[in-house]
Amino acid sequence: MKTVNEPYLIKFPKMGSTTLGYISVAEKENLPFVPQRIYWTYYTPQEVERGGHSHLDLQQILVAVAGKITVTTELLDGSKKEFILEDPNIGLYIPKLCWRTMRYTHNAVQMCIASIVYDENDYIRDYQEFERLKINDH
Repeated sequence: MKTVNEPYLIKFPKMGSTTLGYISVAEKENLPFVPQRIYWTYYTPQEVERGGHSHLDLQQILVAVAGKITVTTELLDGSKKEFILEDPNIGLYIPKLCWRTMRYTHNAVQMCIASIVYDENDYIRDYQEFERLKINDH
């Protein structure tokens, strides 16, 4: 399993055709961790920005199974990246200790593959706390 300390895109296999439709598969061979939780978000109003947090241990893969999602990430070293997810066979790996925000089109459905089960204590919801981790990390 490939794990990296920065966000990157994962291209899942795409099988099928325009006449029959497509299927993409996430299996242990193409995932950087063993999933412990899968959930999805939908009907998010376009004017709402979600995320605005980081995690101490959780790693995630975000997939826009429908619509378009703009994800902005920031690492402890201060580097920022923006990713556009709009192909259901492309996932975005987000490592632990990576601040993220997401914006959605009205029809977007985001699937999240998570490395651990939900744990409120794993969240960093205060950006100033995230900033303090930056200082202590370097």
